[in-house]
Amino acid sequence: MFKRRDNAAARIDTLIGRSARVQGDIEFAGGLHVDGCVTGNVRVVAGGSASLSVSEHGVIDGSVEAPQVVLNGTVNGDIVARDRVVLGAKARVRGNVSYGVIEMALGAEITGRLIPASPEAEATTPTAA
Repeated sequence: MFKRRDNAAARIDTLIGRSARVQGDIEFAGGLHVDGCVTGNVRVVAGGSASLSVSEHGVIDGSVEAPQVVLNGTVNGDIVARDRVVLGAKARVRGNVSYGVIEMALGAEITGRLIPASPEAEATTPTAA
């Protein structure tokens, strides 16, 4: 009856391996999977459609901006996902989560506020003719 649409999160164009440590901001397009540690902000290239996934070993010390975020690791910063946020059982967020749709597994932790996307903001966004 209900179909799950996780195919966008399954595509991985860039992988940050478990033993890798990245210092600095990351801008990406497509799919980014983090198994290692990122110290800096992670965001999608302007106008790009993309998804971010963070494994249970992955850590991001900085803010995250992506249309789709699948998290089973740790983010120490705010998350802004205009489409969807999926928090696995081992997900830990120390910051605010702004979302279009959110899914949380039992055991996920958020130390911050949950901020739903407001329908007013979407209604006032100009559309291309």
